[in-house]
Amino acid sequence: MRNKKVQQVALSGLLTSLMLVFGFIERQFPLPVPVPGIKLGLANSVLLYALYMLGIRQTIVLMLLKSLMSWLIYMNLSAMLYSFAGGVLSVAAMILVSRMKGVSPIGVSALGAVFFNIGQILMAAWVLGTPQLIVTYLPVLMVSGVLTGILTGVIAKLVMKHLRAMKM
Repeated sequence: MRNKKVQQVALSGLLTSLMLVFGFIERQFPLPVPVPGIKLGLANSVLLYALYMLGIRQTIVLMLLKSLMSWLIYMNLSAMLYSFAGGVLSVAAMILVSRMKGVSPIGVSALGAVFFNIGQILMAAWVLGTPQLIVTYLPVLMVSGVLTGILTGVIAKLVMKHLRAMKM
């Protein structure tokens, strides 16, 4: 596999598969918390890895692939819309903040998790016609997003430390 384009496609497939597997695992083993919808967001650690190791373009492609493939696997249009809205805001926020000096991948991950939740809730409020979700449910998800984002950021930082050799 000397061709860089072939390597990039293969790595994209691998990382997309990894995000889908993480999503599947999170569906099978929900966190034991009383608030529905709170997940670790392990796929975010893959996007964080991509952002720091592969670049902006590849990160955006991976987020789009994850949203599309999740929809194809689970055939749930509303879940795909929520995932897409959350993914777009999350990746945009992570791209902007990752370029700032002094912000670690852990901080970028926490912000990405919060913006993923913001995107999901905004989309849900629009789809369901329930704007009250923004003031009732979003604050809870933002707090959980910070906590889970820190955890996935720590995971991603450890992975990046050990996989620097895979940078393309």
